[in-house]
Amino acid sequence: MRPEWAWGLAGGLIIGLAAAVFLLFNGRIMGASGLVGGLVDGTGRGSAAERLAFLGALVAVPGLAVLAAGGADTHVTPNLAVLVVAGLAVGVGTRIANGCTSGHGVCGISRLSLRGIVATVFYLLGGGIAVLVARHLLGVI
Repeated sequence: MRPEWAWGLAGGLIIGLAAAVFLLFNGRIMGASGLVGGLVDGTGRGSAAERLAFLGALVAVPGLAVLAAGGADTHVTPNLAVLVVAGLAVGVGTRIANGCTSGHGVCGISRLSLRGIVATVFYLLGGGIAVLVARHLLGVI
């Protein structure tokens, strides 16, 4: 029997390591939404290869971990419409908030940034409210 908490710990450590490596080698704060946003709106053309490599690794590493270790049970909904709407809501929300949980939560809190701490608190509140509404009012998850 695999301890489920170990997957969360391993994921957190990998995200923290990625943020530290990104800051050490680029001198910039890691934020997945900023990397994607720069590719979508064209502001990240100068570093497109670097952005694509980082985002490719962001997708590939969990996939490789699942292949190597079998992965953990998840509670992800099989409802594709819910996943698409949730992904778009997260993407738009992170652009409005000028950063995502990786930028504000991991990097901002570790640097004791008040803005990062406040943004993370509201992300968590918003996520909790979204789950309550989607599960108990809409019944889609």
